Amino acid sequence: MDNKPRSLLFIVTTILVVMVFSTLTGGVAGFLAGVYSPQIIGQIKNPIVRNLFPAGESKSVTNSQTLQIVEDSATVSAVKKVTPAVVSIVVTKDLSAIYQNQFPFDDFWFGFPFNFSLPQAPQGKQKIGGGTGFVVDADKGLIVTNRHVVDDDQAEYSIITNDGENFPAKVLARDQFNDLAILQVEAKNLVAVELGDSDSLALGQTVIAIGNALGEYTNTVTRGVVSGIGRTIVAGGTTGSEKLEGIIQTDAAINPGNSGGPLINLAGQVIGINTAIDRQGQLVGFAIPINSVKKIIESVEINGRIIRPYLGVRYILLNKEIAEKNNLAINYGALITRGDNISDLAVIPGSPADKANLRENDIILSVNDKEVNADNSLAKLIQQFSPGDEIKLKIWRQGEEKEVMVKLEEYKE
Repeated sequence: MDNKPRSLLFIVTTILVVMVFSTLTGGVAGFLAGVYSPQIIGQIKNPIVRNLFPAGESKSVTNSQTLQIVEDSATVSAVKKVTPAVVSIVVTKDLSAIYQNQFPFDDFWFGFPFNFSLPQAPQGKQKIGGGTGFVVDADKGLIVTNRHVVDDDQAEYSIITNDGENFPAKVLARDQFNDLAILQVEAKNLVAVELGDSDSLALGQTVIAIGNALGEYTNTVTRGVVSGIGRTIVAGGTTGSEKLEGIIQTDAAINPGNSGGPLINLAGQVIGINTAIDRQGQLVGFAIPINSVKKIIESVEINGRIIRPYLGVRYILLNKEIAEKNNLAINYGALITRGDNISDLAVIPGSPADKANLRENDIILSVNDKEVNADNSLAKLIQQFSPGDEIKLKIWRQGEEKEVMVKLEEYKE
């Protein structure tokens, strides 16, 4: 008798039994896993294991936990501290005069019908612009902003506080050498900012900008880092352009309307005033360092106006490139030189520099033994003094080093 059919039958039967048993076992295991795995996984404390085997959202699970996003507490705390002192500045103006006599024609123009519809003149004062500022003296109601925000003598200004109160504002001072202005309001319960130390900034340090973005979104907060220190830029707008030195560069987004707002550190201290953006780049903004503003604030608090020390020279800062191209023996300092126009003399007649016999092509090497360089421009060093102070200048003249004493005077327009 042939045993092959029986062997084949045995093998097929065995395979069928194994398949049936495996199916039943897998079904039972799957049922048990579906019922009990959420509880088991919910008790596993290792976050990696829990992420690999999520417990699900079954309402019957009592030990499941919800992952929470932890905010950057330092940023939140700094913003909370400074925001009450930040104000939106509103610029209004009567535009009706602009429309007067703009279209002096009647219904006939040189004998022909002229049916052009004249634009309706605006009635009353209109909002024409806006910016940002921050309170530096709560008792006196002093607010710092950019000069270009409040540069129109014919306009009127008001501020809106963080809690929505509106106050008329008076322009106390406009700084002709920097893009700064100080306003004053008569208001109670104002909150003032804390001023930090902009000289201690480091590249990569976290900073936060707060401002009235686009003149519409009040107290908008953006965060970034210090991208550059000691930049020199030419900032321009509708009121002209000016050269600004020692500027902070940041990638914290600064939008139109942020002008005059604070740039703060994580301690909630103001370390700069947002003033310009580079429209050719992305997230390239600039702020005036607060240390260059402190003396101006103090001057206005004491005298009600900006009092600046005055030397009376035009200059360019030297570097290796300029020195090499001009065969100069010195590659740092301030080279006294003429301006672009024929009337822009190197040494202003009658100025303290003129009285001290400073000359064109002199190189000012130091002020009171502090070297003049890209980090410490002549203007920055001079602004640390007051009118009437006598300072020592070390100069390089025709191959010789000399010391000159100069008595500073007050700048008058």
